[in-house]
Amino acid sequence: MSILKSNEALAIMREAGRIVAECHALLQDAIKPGVTTNHLDRLVEAHIRSRGAVPSFKGHHDFPASICVAKNEVICHGFPDDRPLLEGEVVTIDTGALYQGYHGDSAWTYAVGSVSDEIAKLMLDCEQSLQLGIDQARAGRHIGDIGHAIQSFAEPLGYGVVRQFTGHGIGQALWEEPAVPHYGSAGTGKPIVEGMVLAIEPMLTLGGWQAVVEADGWTARTRDRSICAQYEHTVAVTEQGPVILTVL
Repeated sequence: MSILKSNEALAIMREAGRIVAECHALLQDAIKPGVTTNHLDRLVEAHIRSRGAVPSFKGHHDFPASICVAKNEVICHGFPDDRPLLEGEVVTIDTGALYQGYHGDSAWTYAVGSVSDEIAKLMLDCEQSLQLGIDQARAGRHIGDIGHAIQSFAEPLGYGVVRQFTGHGIGQALWEEPAVPHYGSAGTGKPIVEGMVLAIEPMLTLGGWQAVVEADGWTARTRDRSICAQYEHTVAVTEQGPVILTVL
């Protein structure tokens, strides 16, 4: 069952989202060739704690870090490490902050230096697909409308739309109902109602959509090793329409 948020809860979630957005602003400046993702993890954790919040991911189902790292063909849930990022790579950083009992959650894909035109276009199109999904997060519509907007935009461009991992409701728990697939049929799924808060997070690939999970039980890669991008915002459904919480 979806947990609807009061105006008071939304105000707290807006602050949690702002903290996450501040982390991504720091990451935007920090990501460059030669930097390690362990360094980025420490940077993010220090900022979250400096703002009176707690990293949402650290310890969640025993996850060891404050950020999830997805380099190149990794889709999601990878661990930070000490390998320096390389020129031309692409890396997605997903992070969350727990503030006064409520979570904010956002992921962004970053180019490490200069990337190929194909990867740059994937990144732009994936971000556009997120915006199209967000626009469907309106009272009176359905969860399937979000996935349909993303899939009907992405697949004609030749991208794979990852299906094994979805968006989700979010609030006092990091993952709440409903699941928010990034594919589907318009007019299907749970009705969207005012007070819902959804993490919408399309993952698009340059190849197939199928994923495999490594032996660590967390790191998910594209089966065909194609490059993946992901963009995510935490979005409130309000009387005025969708409101992105994970922005400055």
